[in-house]
Amino acid sequence: MGEMETAPKPGRDVPPKKDKLQTKRKKPRRYWEEETVPTTDGASPGPPCNKKNRELRPQRPKNAHILKKSRISKQPQVPKKPQEWKNPESQRSLSGAGLGSSPLPRSKAKTRSRLEVAEAEEEETSIKAARSELLLAEEPGFLEGEDGEDTAKICQADIVEAVDIASAAKHFDLNLRQFGPYRLNYSRTGRHLAFGGRRGHVAALDWVTKKLMCEINVMEAVRDIRFLHSEALLAVAQNRWLHIYDNQGIELHCIRRCDRVTRLEFLPFHFLLATASETGFLTYLDVSVGKIVAALNVRAGRLDVMSQNPYNAVIHLGHSNGTVSLWSPAMKEPLAKILCHRGGVRAVAVDSTGTYMATSGLDHQLKIFDLRGTYQPLSTRTLPHGAGHLAFSQRGLLVAGMGDVVNIWAGQGKASPPSLEQPYLTHRLSGPVHGLQFCPFEDVLGVGHSGGVTSMLVPGAGEPNFDGLESNPYRSRKQRQEWEVKALLEKVPAELICLDPRALAEVDVISLEQGKKERIERLGYDPEAKAPFQPKPKQKGRSSTASLVKRKRKVMDEEHRDKVRQSLQQQQQQQQQKEAKAKSTGARPSALDRFVR
Repeated sequence: MGEMETAPKPGRDVPPKKDKLQTKRKKPRRYWEEETVPTTDGASPGPPCNKKNRELRPQRPKNAHILKKSRISKQPQVPKKPQEWKNPESQRSLSGAGLGSSPLPRSKAKTRSRLEVAEAEEEETSIKAARSELLLAEEPGFLEGEDGEDTAKICQADIVEAVDIASAAKHFDLNLRQFGPYRLNYSRTGRHLAFGGRRGHVAALDWVTKKLMCEINVMEAVRDIRFLHSEALLAVAQNRWLHIYDNQGIELHCIRRCDRVTRLEFLPFHFLLATASETGFLTYLDVSVGKIVAALNVRAGRLDVMSQNPYNAVIHLGHSNGTVSLWSPAMKEPLAKILCHRGGVRAVAVDSTGTYMATSGLDHQLKIFDLRGTYQPLSTRTLPHGAGHLAFSQRGLLVAGMGDVVNIWAGQGKASPPSLEQPYLTHRLSGPVHGLQFCPFEDVLGVGHSGGVTSMLVPGAGEPNFDGLESNPYRSRKQRQEWEVKALLEKVPAELICLDPRALAEVDVISLEQGKKERIERLGYDPEAKAPFQPKPKQKGRSSTASLVKRKRKVMDEEHRDKVRQSLQQQQQQQQQKEAKAKSTGARPSALDRFVR
């Protein structure tokens, strides 16, 4: 027992050794010197120990309680703190994602990273949109004469000499008298041009670079031609049936249900191809699924005058009795009928805002109508020979083809109707006009006539700035494919075509109430009625049958009181209205008033 008492104990013989070590520790150490472990006298220096073993614990008092765990701990004993999330990025507040300021758990690290990427992309997009506003510095220009000079006397040769080389190259003439007359159509981006001749000649080209895409002869009369949603597909109304070709001239489809087609119109946001035929039928073909959505019998004879309203996708048809009818695939009857001319209608055109409609008839009159509910003519002009073809530009210019002469009228701006008093430009062609269209996003007018195709320069006709995500003239093949997928996902159903697209956002209260009544009659009860009160069970013997019945009766009495209170208020209001009415009349009370109830 005595030997065991002489054994050294912690806290008695160790402190002198620690004091010695502490005196050596006070020696300053430079940053280039390596840290060495102090050894006892006479002991050979061993291999370098780990830093965790070299750390010196502070001197403890004699009576300090030393835990066994502190001898083997890797770090000095410190009081424990609640464990925190070590990743500083996880404590960021995702207020933009609607998650509040609470940190995300570890299991949703992927979701967190996706949200961060989405936020970064959104911020980058907003910055790019703000910067792009500075890039939209293009402004539409117009042709102005010197000292009251009439701009209608300026010919195309003078304009070509005045503009730059790139713009002058946009004016050209295609001499195709052998296969004329021609109908033409520009793609939505304004980069490609397709034209078809009455004797079967069909061609498509990139008219900016003059690169030919395809050229075929269908050996049949071509009555109209249209690009579909992109320049890769082409619809040709031939003498007998409707045919679909690709940009290489290969026939993809022959739609025999659309026969004797005279005019074509394509609705880009609905993917609908509207056809007007000699038999008097207006047919809507969904090109995304290849099915006919509607076939409407107009009952007005041959249909050879057709145009679309770009604002609401309503089809305007001109008839031989001088009326213009407005059609939608959702209705079997016309949405409206407008009496425009004393004779038959020869041409119809609607501007890009859907506000104004221009018509020309056999009475040699050119009229502009307001389509904002009044359908009244705003201006009228009598032409010497009458206009056989009409077209509006993106900036509101109106062009009319009269024989072999093309007249263009301009207004005060895009939202104002064109003034018919004085023509803006005049040009004479080598043959009678057979088709007109302004090129999108370009100051160019394409004219198809019996001698071929002519591209005219019309300053101020096109929109100077285009949306690169919607109609990009410089898009690649990959961008076009991605745009097609996006457009198909955002396709508007044909049932939503109506005169006023803003009515789609309103609630039809009458139809809602009628549907509710039919549902009640079909089910035998009102599913939206208030459910009867069911008291919740309570513990400790308070859920007896008598207490449940008492609570139910209390709620029923409260509801009954509310109903009685409301009926009394209504009776008082009616009585006050009667008294006010009697005072307003000022008549004497009669003994017979007691019988009037």
